[in-house]
Amino acid sequence: MEDIGTMGGDKLILRGLKFHGFHGVKPEERTLGQKFLIDVDAWMDLSVAGKSDYLKDTISYTEIYRGRANCFHNFDQVPPISAIRVKVGKPHVAVQGALDYLGVEILRCRSLSSK
Repeated sequence: MEDIGTMGGDKLILRGLKFHGFHGVKPEERTLGQKFLIDVDAWMDLSVAGKSDYLKDTISYTEIYRGRANCFHNFDQVPPISAIRVKVGKPHVAVQGALDYLGVEILRCRSLSSK
C-alpha cells in the first residue's frame, strides 16, 4: 500500500489526532459520544515548497488538522493533493476482548485525467 507515494511524491503525515465525536450505531454513541483516533497521509509534490520555504506553496498541517475541505479543493492557492488516506479508530467499543481500536481506513486518489 505504501507504493502509492510514488503517485504523488512527497507526503504530509499527521498521526494520533484525538477528537470526541457523536458517531456510531448504538444510541449511546450518538448521545454520549466517544473518542476517535485519526491518522492522515496526504501525498503531493512538495518540491516547490522545499525550494521556496513558503507556506503558500504547500498545505498547512493546521488546515488538514481542522479538516477544512477547501484546503483539498482550492488548487489555485496550493499544490494539489494526489492522494489522501484517512484512518479513523474507535478505541472504546463495546466488544468483548482486548483491542487497541476498531476502525476504518479510506484512501482516495486523484485520477490522472483530473490534473
